[in-house]
Amino acid sequence: MPSTGPLHVEPSHVLNSIIISPSDTDYIDQLIPSIREFSVGNRTSQLLQSLSKFASDKEAEIETICNTNHQEFVSSINQLLRIREGTVSLTAEILDLNQSIQASTERLAEQKKALVESRSHRQNIDETSRAIQDCLEVLRLANQVHDLLAKKNHYAALRALEELQNVHLKDVTQYKIADMIQRSVPATQRAIAEAVLSDLNTWLYRIREMSQFLGEIALYHTECRKTRQKERAEKLTYLRHFRLNSAIELVSDEHEEYDLLQNEELQVDFTPLFECLHIHQSLGQMDKFRTEYANTRRRQKELLIPTSITLIDEDGASLHNLLEEMAGFAIVERATMKRVPDLRSSVDVDELWDSMCQTAIGLISKALPEVDNAESLLKIKNLVALFMQTMNTWEFSVGTFDELLLTLFKRYAELLKKRFSDDFQEIVSTDDYMPMPIQSLEEYDKVLNVSWYNPEKPREEQVFPCVLPFSQMYPLCCIDIRNFLNQFYFFANEDFSHPHIIDETLKDALDELLSNQVCDTLVERLASQYLGQIVQILINLEHFESACRELEGLLAAARSQGTAGGPITLRATEKFRSNKKSAEKRIFEVVNSKIDDLIETAEYDWMALTPPTEPSNYMQTLTRFLSNIMNSTLLGLPTEIKELIYFDALSHAANMILAQPLSSDVKSINPNGVMALAKDVEYLFQFVDSLGVPILRENLDELQQTVHLMQSDNTDEFYDISTRNKKYGRVDAINGPILLEKLTRTVQSSGKTDKFTTLSSRFGKKS
Repeated sequence: MPSTGPLHVEPSHVLNSIIISPSDTDYIDQLIPSIREFSVGNRTSQLLQSLSKFASDKEAEIETICNTNHQEFVSSINQLLRIREGTVSLTAEILDLNQSIQASTERLAEQKKALVESRSHRQNIDETSRAIQDCLEVLRLANQVHDLLAKKNHYAALRALEELQNVHLKDVTQYKIADMIQRSVPATQRAIAEAVLSDLNTWLYRIREMSQFLGEIALYHTECRKTRQKERAEKLTYLRHFRLNSAIELVSDEHEEYDLLQNEELQVDFTPLFECLHIHQSLGQMDKFRTEYANTRRRQKELLIPTSITLIDEDGASLHNLLEEMAGFAIVERATMKRVPDLRSSVDVDELWDSMCQTAIGLISKALPEVDNAESLLKIKNLVALFMQTMNTWEFSVGTFDELLLTLFKRYAELLKKRFSDDFQEIVSTDDYMPMPIQSLEEYDKVLNVSWYNPEKPREEQVFPCVLPFSQMYPLCCIDIRNFLNQFYFFANEDFSHPHIIDETLKDALDELLSNQVCDTLVERLASQYLGQIVQILINLEHFESACRELEGLLAAARSQGTAGGPITLRATEKFRSNKKSAEKRIFEVVNSKIDDLIETAEYDWMALTPPTEPSNYMQTLTRFLSNIMNSTLLGLPTEIKELIYFDALSHAANMILAQPLSSDVKSINPNGVMALAKDVEYLFQFVDSLGVPILRENLDELQQTVHLMQSDNTDEFYDISTRNKKYGRVDAINGPILLEKLTRTVQSSGKTDKFTTLSSRFGKKS
């Protein structure tokens, strides 16, 4: 609708504008707006009055002028009338136009009102449409969240939910649906968290199922590394000083890098863990997730460790399964810690690892007593050492398992001592105690290769068959000793970090075996009455003493570098040496006992009627006995020992022979009796001279000088100190007078009385 102006135009102003118009066109242009303006305010009558007044004024003015100039006035009047007619006509047209304008204005107002109402409806429709579209978008996103959740796209579902909550819901906050969806957001977040936790638990279950296989691959890979390191050490000797997992070994093995978690045989995908972690971080539930994850892994650890194991199954499957499960579990823990430090700290992983180690060591220690085989225990040790090296690669502490190796070694040493103790006992008890016969050079070489023995003859000069001085037990024991050493050092490879303990334990165990099982058993058999066996025991003791000295040097050379230096001394060495004296003493006892038995068979007729023509039978038997044992039984003994035995035997024989005439049963001795004794002593002297050992004659000096004294025509020389020291210096000062008192210078004639006298002297009766 047209609006009114702020000010009303006065009719006088309109008249002035019309009057001053320079032309009719301008006059009309001024008149029409004025009419329209005055018609709007219903002031048309005012305008008409002003125009009428103006016309009357002009008529009066014209009339005045006309009175002056009538003709001009008449023409002016006519002209004015015409103008008036035009004005009236124009006024009528103006009124018609005003009515037409008013009608158009009313229609325009109605149309404008309808248009405004139509625009309002259209705006409402548009706003409603936009609201519906916004709500539909919100509903679409809400459905999309659930669709993504159903498709297990948990992280995308959470991102869509956050976008819905933080962006799209703000556009529809004025609607009830926004409030409904907003209230459902926490439940949806919980559903996402539960779904991703469910997937994570499934992943953890699969990880636990593949832990053993992962551990098996890890142990196998470590074994391959050990093999490669050994091959490199064989080519470059200086590499032998570097152990597995050392910097040199790691650099040398770089070209063989192997990813345990991503390879052809096994792939461990950490995506479910990362997704679960991101979702809980986004939800602000990281502490809760960290606690739940730690509890889950702790429960899995408890399920992983069995309640008991056995170490005596044929393939060691029980221990293999335990260590492989532990290795796989711990490797996943370490890999998780490195990939997600915020989830698993080093303290958490090490605490879980220490708990597993303590439990596993308890199970192994509990099952250890049932292992009664050293080879099985060595396999257990090698498996544990391989496990330790594998876990050391992943930066796990294996100190507790190092202590377990010490326990295994102690048990291993006990089993070895028991087994070899039984072996030594059987060897010593079943030996024939005879010099060992050798039939061929091949057999000779085998014995020399295993025994600590230096033959007198070079190998090329040996003639076969031959006999070695020791019995068969010596090389058999040497073989067992070497095996015993090797078995001990099998335990002391690069896997064992306590070589000094092996050195000490080996020394003590070897000492115990040699002392208790070999030496003591040999000494027990010295009680035998068989001289050959006793002599062989002495020879064996001699060789075992030499073997002990060789072993002392061998142990010192094989001693680990970290052990204090200095010579190694075996107690068994001194024990063998001291018991050689016991064996020698026992030989003396047996030989002397045999000599006693032979001399006891002597039947001297101290009052014989005729002189003897040959030595006594017992003397001949005695010399044959001494000759035989020296050339056979004592042949294998060292020369100095044989001479010592001869010396003692002859000394004992001389004393026993001298005791014959000194016996209290002998009351008288005639010259024939002295001659019989002298002939036996001379025979014994000749035998001793035949041996070619001058020092042995000294044992018979007292016996010889005593016989000479008994044969002397001037026995008073014995009582002269100077003469006695020269001729009878070895004769006992007490025994000499006793024998001289028993001597008679005459020989009784043969007869009945003589026979009874001789008989009575033999039975100890007085003559």
